Amino acid sequence: MQPVDFPIRTECPPGACVCDRERLLAEPGADLRILKLTRDEEKKLLARIEAIASYDDLLKMEQKMRQLLGIAISITPSANEVRTVRGFNIELAELPGLCRKTRQSIPAAVRRCLDQHPEIAFAILDSYDLFGMGQGGNNTNQ
Repeated sequence: MQPVDFPIRTECPPGACVCDRERLLAEPGADLRILKLTRDEEKKLLARIEAIASYDDLLKMEQKMRQLLGIAISITPSANEVRTVRGFNIELAELPGLCRKTRQSIPAAVRRCLDQHPEIAFAILDSYDLFGMGQGGNNTNQ
């Protein structure tokens, strides 16, 4: 087990999660940034995501999550059509150490944010040039 100099997320109950926390800790040289996301820090992150007020803020939050925790989030319009925020595919890249509940709660927080700020949803659609006014291909996976 690697020694860590920061508080890490507590272990999930056996069988309740597939985060591979122990395997990650046992692997020499593994990227342990995701383990910094304790339950308290996760609550703060979810509150920050829900408080996002603009598309630029969303992009900055995605960049911060990638930089500080190694979490890569993808927000794309559905292949069918987007009538509500449920029409967006919001996915987190596979990452050892990322708890199952966190995999569900981050996309849910993004959806709540988009519900509160439909202009962000329109900006995401526009970044995929779905309104014909965007820059074409400028999406949230930058």
